[in-house]
Amino acid sequence: MRRRTLLILPFASTTLGGVAVARAAETDADQPPGHRVSIGQLQQAMAQRFPLRYPVPGVLNLDLRTPRLLLLPEQNRLRAEMAVDAAGPALNRAHQGNFDVDFALRYEASDRTLRAHQLRLSRLRFPSLRPEVVEMLNAYAPALAEQSLQEVVLHRLQPEDLKAIDAMGMQPGPITVTATGLVIGLVLKPL
Repeated sequence: MRRRTLLILPFASTTLGGVAVARAAETDADQPPGHRVSIGQLQQAMAQRFPLRYPVPGVLNLDLRTPRLLLLPEQNRLRAEMAVDAAGPALNRAHQGNFDVDFALRYEASDRTLRAHQLRLSRLRFPSLRPEVVEMLNAYAPALAEQSLQEVVLHRLQPEDLKAIDAMGMQPGPITVTATGLVIGLVLKPL
């Protein structure tokens, strides 16, 4: 079965759930047609999940602050810069560190959401900790990233967005990361 991407004709213009799909002549040449989601909307959705605490009982607590999202259009991915605070009985004092996670996005039709997946994690960095302690913390890093970001909801399409799309015989398709946010492409529904 072949999928086709929605083409916006120069004379066509429509609104999807309050988001204008402009005529091709009015859009940026490097912006694909579709439903747009700004970096601000993504950041706002991410902020609703944080801060998070991951305790290692009797040893330490790792607290994740709200990540800062960066767009990586050349890779069609996003990066989350994660600030981490480590404190607890195993440490003499609180220490601040960070790590980065970049990820792709996928559309989940069951709840109309865009979700993070295909995570790639950098190592935890704690400048004020001894290297052997940082190595121990890096043992927890993959689980920390997995629990905090894997399949995290970054955006939810509203029923009215999908009603207009459905009426045109379309459904959400490929997700493209641009310099200003995301574009959710539209494809024809299978027959």
